[in-house]
Parts: sequence; C-alpha cells; structure tokens
Amino acid sequence: MSSLLLILLGLLSLLLCVLRRRTRREGEPPLIRGFIPYIGKALQFGKDAHRFLEAHRKKYGDIFTVHIAGRYMTFIMDPLMYPSIIKQGRQLDFHEFSNKVAPFTFGYPPIVNGKFPGLNEQIKRSFNLLQGDGLNSLTESMMGNLMLLFHQDHLEEGGDWKRGSMFDFCFSIMFEATFLTLYGRPASGCRHSGMGPLREDFLEFDSMFPLLIAQIPIWLLGRTKAIRKKLINYFLLPRMSHWSNTSQFIKIRAELFEQYDTLCDVDKGAHHFAILWASVGNTAPATFWAMYYLVSHPDALEAVQQEIHGVLRLSDVEFSSDRDVKLSREQLDKLHYLESAINESLRLSSASTNIRVAQEDFSLRLDAERSVSVRKGDIIALYPQSMHLDPEIYEDPQTFRFDRYMQDGKEKTDFYKGGQKLKYYLMPFGSGSTMCPGRFFALNEIKQFLCLLLLYFDLELEEGQSRATLDPSRAGLGVLLPATDVRFRYRPRTV
Repeated sequence: MSSLLLILLGLLSLLLCVLRRRTRREGEPPLIRGFIPYIGKALQFGKDAHRFLEAHRKKYGDIFTVHIAGRYMTFIMDPLMYPSIIKQGRQLDFHEFSNKVAPFTFGYPPIVNGKFPGLNEQIKRSFNLLQGDGLNSLTESMMGNLMLLFHQDHLEEGGDWKRGSMFDFCFSIMFEATFLTLYGRPASGCRHSGMGPLREDFLEFDSMFPLLIAQIPIWLLGRTKAIRKKLINYFLLPRMSHWSNTSQFIKIRAELFEQYDTLCDVDKGAHHFAILWASVGNTAPATFWAMYYLVSHPDALEAVQQEIHGVLRLSDVEFSSDRDVKLSREQLDKLHYLESAINESLRLSSASTNIRVAQEDFSLRLDAERSVSVRKGDIIALYPQSMHLDPEIYEDPQTFRFDRYMQDGKEKTDFYKGGQKLKYYLMPFGSGSTMCPGRFFALNEIKQFLCLLLLYFDLELEEGQSRATLDPSRAGLGVLLPATDVRFRYRPRTV
C-alpha cells in the first residue's frame, strides 16, 4: 500500500506540474519550456551551457526565457544591455538568491531573519578587510606561505626533472597556502597536519557543488552530507582557538559570530568552511589555467618572466634562486603583462552566471528601444562566457593571446560590439555591487604563485598528450575545471 501511495503521489505531482505549466504572456520574451515537468531544459543546459544558449540566441534573439529545474530564467545575451541590468537595484536583487542557496549548500541557518539581527550587514562589512590595508597584510602572508610550501615540497629535492599532474600541483599548493594565510598556523609547527585528507574531502564536496546549488537535497547525494560535516568540524572553536597568525579577516568574523548565542558552534564552523570554499573553489582552477596557458605558450612564458625580473630590478633586487624573494602588492600591480595573461586565461575558462531575481512584475528596460515584461520571482541572467567567446568582440576568441589586454604598454579597455564600446567586456568575478569581494586577493594569489613558479622553476609540458579542454559540468558557477589533468615536468632553476 505504501508503494502504491508513493506512486499515486508522484503521478499527482506530475499532473499538477503539467496543469500549472507556464504560458507566455504579451510583452514577455520567447518561452522555452522543455518536455519534462520541473526539469525543463536543465539537462541540455548542464551538458553544454554555452552551445545551448548560442543555439537559442540564433533562433529566438538576444532575450529569451528558459525553464530550468523549476525556475524561469530570462537570459540577456547582448552585452550592450548589461549596464541596464546591473544598475537596476530596486526591482532586481541578487541577495534573495544567494541568501537562500548559500545556507542550503554549506549547512548554516539563513541569517536574513529575526534570529540574527544585524548579522548579514556585519558580514558584508567584514569583506572590506580583503581590500586596502587588509590586502597588504594578506599579500605579505600569502607570499611567505607560498615560499614555505615551495621550499619544503619542491625546492629541496635536488635539481633533476620531476613529473607531476598540473591541476593537482596547483590545487595542493594554493589550497594549503590560502588556508595558512586566512586561518593561520597550528600551535606547534608551521603546517597543519591532515591537509591531504582535508583537501580530498574538499574536492569530493566540490564535485557535488553544482547539485547543491541546484538545491538537490543533500541526503540524495551519497556521502556528501558526511563529508560536509567533516569539513565543518575542522573549523570548530576548540581547534581554531589554538591557531596563530590568523588573518584579521577571519578574526573579525569569528568575534562577530561569538556575539550571537543563536549561532551554535557547528553553524559558526559552517560559515568558516564557506569562506574556505569561496577562497579556493574558483581560485585554484583559475591558477591551473593561467599556468597551463603560459607553459604551453613559450613566447608568453618568456615575456612574463622578463617582466617579473624587470620589476625586481626596478626595486634594486637581483634575483638569485638560493634566496627567498618577496614581491609586494605594489610590485604585483606593476606586472601588467602577467595580469593580461591571467585575464586572458579567465576569459577562456570562466563560465559564471550573473543572477538577479525580479522582486515584482514589471517592465524591464533593456535599452532606449526595447523592454520586456518579467514576473516576480523570475531570474534575470547574464552569461558572460558568450561575450568572452564572441568573435565580434575578441578576434579569434578560442586562441590564447597573453597580451590581449595590453595596448602600447598599457591596459587595453577598448572592446566593441556593433560599433559601440562595451562598458563590460570581461566578467569573471561578477558585476556591479555583487562582484566577488575577494577578487583582489584572488588575483594577487594567482600572480604570486606564477611569479614564484616562473622564477624558481624550469617548466615543460610532457609530450604525447592532447590539449587541455574544459569540463562543462560547473557551467554557470565560475571557473571550469579541466576535463582531464595535464602532465608536466619541472625542475629548480639555478640562476
């Protein structure tokens, strides 16, 4: 009887979905629903989001609504319309979406309610510590931690060629160096024990991240709930209280959480874990792609190496491989070709979706001539990967050009669509008031890693392997992972 009841309830739910299917109203964009109730076009979008959206743009134009996993998403495909969406703050809101999805994903209670008055606003203010003077101290700490890991794991093993897997190499170093920089060092020693298992748990959780963001119940995702619990428990107060050299950013957040008795210890640990994911989840694959493109383009590698040495010489530093190097934030800011190469790798590898939620039924003005009707609760989505790969904006867009964002020795900012200059032409970190608050720290981390790598090591790709390709399974969520890892060789340089 119970099985029969479940089947009947399932059929009833399916019938309700069919009966409540949305129909297009006058003034609304073309509606693409799909044949499967609730699922809609989620499977096709997840398989290859860029190809899916480009095919529908050719068929329906620059604005269309797609039913994806129970939500109606209106995609704005013309980057000339982006400013109209980004500046629209009152009727389009990002925080409604993030305030719902983040607690579900990381396992802490929603903070936008009466139980935690003022907490959301104070958390937002804490992100200021990732900029300004706070960024200076983070940059200095990160440099020291990267040098520590390179010395202990890679520079003290002699001068012979060693083989490695590039993503694993990047991820292991960036994961631990970022952890040490943000959360500090253990009470004894300079490195935490158990970093390997912690990293493996992180990667296993991360592989389920797209499903959690889609709000698939965690109990349906195998070991994911148990793994998330382990990750959260790593940040419980009895352990964290013994760490030293903790960043001001984490200290302030920990003190803030202690002000709320309604937050239990596990909730606080979940918030700290969420910051670890935000700090590593996209930065580590971005580091991989920047390293991969530089190593696979010898002309770019040589130009960036020369630039790094030139900046050091301007500071009267003659580099030697037997001494530690320190690059300040000001020196990193002078590495224009390196930043261009990183931006180019982000253009080719990032696939984030900029999301806003309609707060009411209204007519959304797109430009001087066009507007569309949207409904309360609909998602308005920008998908910058389509812009990043647009041949009208970027000549030969699938090709890596390390100096694409340089012109006459300065940063290039003039990119055009339809003869009009684009206000937004590169958007790996989001847009407007919802841009990633840690983007300056992330960019500095990648620069530091690459500087040390190019200063201290000779690097080569191993022969006989295919070119690295993107794994589209995280489309919409940030920087894509490589479909397969890349084999490479490295050895310490003697300069």
